[in-house]
Amino acid sequence: MIGSNNITMVREKVTVSTRTLQWKCVDSRADSKRLYYGRFILSPLLKGQADTIGIVMRRALLGEIEGTCITRAKSEKIPHEYSTIVGIQESVHEILMNLKKIVLRSNLYGTCDASICVKGPGYVTAQDIISPPYVEIVDNTQHIASLTEPIDLCIRLQIERNRGYRIKSPNNFQDGSYPIDAVFMPVRNANHSIHSYGNGDEKQEILFLEIWTNGSLTPKEAFHEASRNLIDLFIPFFHTEEENFHLDDNQPKVTFTYFYFS
Repeated sequence: MIGSNNITMVREKVTVSTRTLQWKCVDSRADSKRLYYGRFILSPLLKGQADTIGIVMRRALLGEIEGTCITRAKSEKIPHEYSTIVGIQESVHEILMNLKKIVLRSNLYGTCDASICVKGPGYVTAQDIISPPYVEIVDNTQHIASLTEPIDLCIRLQIERNRGYRIKSPNNFQDGSYPIDAVFMPVRNANHSIHSYGNGDEKQEILFLEIWTNGSLTPKEAFHEASRNLIDLFIPFFHTEEENFHLDDNQPKVTFTYFYFS
């Protein structure tokens, strides 16, 4: 039977051995409307933990955060992607590339429609896009086309929220509309570095995490979302093991190969 003094001693040991991981944003700036930078520190960490967290956070930042892009354009004036239109300085391909550069911020689920309807002469920019109220254009000055004659230009757009990137394929043309390469990733880059201090068993580490975003969200928002996505990914591991685990017929079968060494 444990006495009260022993109980107190155990509690004190637990308190001493418990470390609280803390983080702080030590640098935050907006270099432009489409380039935000943030620098974070996480500590204290045991030897090896900083590299583990840094690697997984970088992968989550670059691959797990959703973004919004224009993924398709359609106009009756466009015969094919590499054509030119009388009264428009840019080729159709250049217009599609300019649409690809537009950065959007939204809480969209799936896809929605938007449009551009302008009359020349004049310059067409992202400000001329008519979109739903839940889709925000980060930089309205992004150039789209230059109309040199009094012509009407109407383009219907498809906006989509997703993750990662998608490269258009030759089989992705439909109803006279043209797919646009979509880079949904709002995080442009992420790096981490490690500072070690202490000696022997007391050696600890500090993780420095740098995040660059395209302006559709701040580095701190990206940091929070990446962390939340990782937590959601691991939460099922805390549940009781499923006894009757099975794969659906539509899911790929997993084959295990065993190697025996003598």
